Amino acid sequence: MSVRASLEGEGRELIIKVDGRFDFSAHQEFREAYEHSNGVGSYVVDLGAATYLDSSALGMLLLLRDHAGGDNSAICITNCNEDVKKILTISNFEQLFTIQ
Repeated sequence: MSVRASLEGEGRELIIKVDGRFDFSAHQEFREAYEHSNGVGSYVVDLGAATYLDSSALGMLLLLRDHAGGDNSAICITNCNEDVKKILTISNFEQLFTIQ
């Protein structure tokens, strides 16, 4: 499992890529990927290489949402495989995030 972050669009968009299992073991790395992202206007969480997602990962996404401004946040979750997309849908995350 690894989490990588990069800034795009003149530093206004933070892209966080999660590889492997997105579970509690990713908590520290995931939080460090965004906690110093001052001035970022939008976030992209790329789950294209994520093979698994559990309830702690859902909690981490909610913490990112709080950090990004709650209801005013702009967060897109992209490249989800069918299993991950199903978990996000069952959890009603499409009401909180843009899922592509």
